Amino acid sequence: MLNSVRTGMLLAALTALFMGVGYLLGGGAGMIIAFLFAAGTNLFAYWNSDKMVLRMYKAQEVDETHASGAVRRYAKGVRLLAQNANMPVPKIYIMENAQPNAFATGRNPENAAVAATTGLLRILNEQEVAGVMAHELAHVKNRDTLTMTITATIAGAITMLANFALFFGGNRNGGGLIGALAIMILAPMAAALVQMAISRGREYEADKMGAEICGHPEWLASALAKISNGAAQIPNETAERHPETGQLMIINPLSGRGRDNLFSTHPATQNRIERLMAMTGGGASFGSVPASGARQGPWG
Repeated sequence: MLNSVRTGMLLAALTALFMGVGYLLGGGAGMIIAFLFAAGTNLFAYWNSDKMVLRMYKAQEVDETHASGAVRRYAKGVRLLAQNANMPVPKIYIMENAQPNAFATGRNPENAAVAATTGLLRILNEQEVAGVMAHELAHVKNRDTLTMTITATIAGAITMLANFALFFGGNRNGGGLIGALAIMILAPMAAALVQMAISRGREYEADKMGAEICGHPEWLASALAKISNGAAQIPNETAERHPETGQLMIINPLSGRGRDNLFSTHPATQNRIERLMAMTGGGASFGSVPASGARQGPWG
């Protein structure tokens, strides 16, 4: 409940920031236009965001009749986990991508999809894949996919609107060129901070619920260590072209290019691992798992 209230407040802050930029650029009329634009983009994102991101990553739908053993076990695992979580089975997709990663999308549990990369199935064992997909199902059950899509849409729109300020110089409310420069620099920064706050909190909550869904926090903890190691070594070209989709992934997909982590939408992997291991009662911690030793288990 507290997490939902916090998220609502942060979303309201993003909307207010968007309208504020519109006011500084065009006064009262600019604020109204900004509000209408935000409403329109959110409505479009509500109905089409899942299709857009799956198309970006060229994801292919699969099921348990798929010929490949690893993919078949992956699809079966998602179905069993969804049943264990008392939720509808989402559509299941595979992305041809060497970087180990996964995400969930969709406006609600009845219209959701989960997607995993071929790199994820190759590097993780069956239990670790189950931990990852339980995390993604937790995002779906909590309706995080809709929240994160809306925040990404508004944050992206704020950045676009702020860039207009440099060309139009703002009106008298914005202080001319100096005001326009301030808007262009500070508005996207503020939007990124709000987006980061929303996404980081959601990741911790999805880790906790995902561990409860699969019943083994250590599965997800081990998977996070391997994925983090793999993402740091294997660039994700699609994510590089569409960085706004990075917050949907279980691990930041941009780390392969050494991107600055100041505004990272993901909490530190080690912090997530330590929280998960605390759930087991042992308090142990997984370190980084070498990629050379990650190709073990029935999924490889």
